[in-house]
Amino acid sequence: MKIRLSELKNFGEQDRRKTFTATVLLRSKTVKTAKNNTEFLVLEFVDNSGSMTAMCFDGAPTYAVLQDAPVGTAFEICASVVFFNGRPSPKIESARKLSDEETAAEMPFLVAVSKYDPAAMKAELLDYAGKISNEALRGTVIYALNERETFFTSTAAVKMHHAYMYGLLEHSLKMARMADKLLPLYPFVDADLAIAGCILHDIGKTVEYSQGLVTDRTREGILQGHVVLGYRIVRRAGIKNALPADILLRLEHIILSHQGEPEWGAAVRAATPEAVFVSTIDNFDAKMGALEAALDTAEGAEFVEVPALKVKLLADRPDYSAEEK
Repeated sequence: MKIRLSELKNFGEQDRRKTFTATVLLRSKTVKTAKNNTEFLVLEFVDNSGSMTAMCFDGAPTYAVLQDAPVGTAFEICASVVFFNGRPSPKIESARKLSDEETAAEMPFLVAVSKYDPAAMKAELLDYAGKISNEALRGTVIYALNERETFFTSTAAVKMHHAYMYGLLEHSLKMARMADKLLPLYPFVDADLAIAGCILHDIGKTVEYSQGLVTDRTREGILQGHVVLGYRIVRRAGIKNALPADILLRLEHIILSHQGEPEWGAAVRAATPEAVFVSTIDNFDAKMGALEAALDTAEGAEFVEVPALKVKLLADRPDYSAEEK
């Protein structure tokens, strides 16, 4: 039987040794050695519904094919259901590399994308940028977006929140929308800086993450991280647009502090009203984005795992018709 990877959670002990097929992308692979000195591969496969970890031992018919395949290769696999630590950890029985034509045809099922229209999101975000009243700050935002064109297609994460194509655009737009609604409640927060910060806070992720079928951290992303990378992009854009020194300093501070706490990746703690505002909205939308993604995969289940929040979430809607207990 052919499955989507999200269906693996439905397998139980009664399904042990059953076989299934799936069309997947190879996301990662690690070579390990068993106690008997036999090499085996630990493989992570993904489609747009979920992921799975599988094993393939040296000597298996497909070992050489999987060992030589680069990350991002599309396969049609056949696997048998086995369990490791109580979770399905399928054993690969066969793997056929898809042709370029087959990969293109399967793309809508392989790569996770935002459920919102990317063209409409881009137009709305640019509209927010265009409404920034300070000319130099507006120019800085637009310059940075034009320099990092992948902003409009990039993921916002590998696995945590908005971890899909156009996820960075979706996340940044939702933050701008929230800022637009909340700013009238907090007149001591500078609106131009807050909107600019919402749009640009994660722009370093366009460098931190590879831009391909499978997202991973780049060399620069591993060594510097998106906070530092974003600071450099924003500083360059600000200088290019003659942004006043104090405004540039405050915008840079938003980028450097938006992660909230040093242990979460912030270079410094937020120390301006605008930085606190942007950091708070960022944290809120990241959590709600993780919840939304989990609920989208619940498929009628009462509870669903939300790894980003380390919680099992009640997935059904409130029932106002239920009798009081």
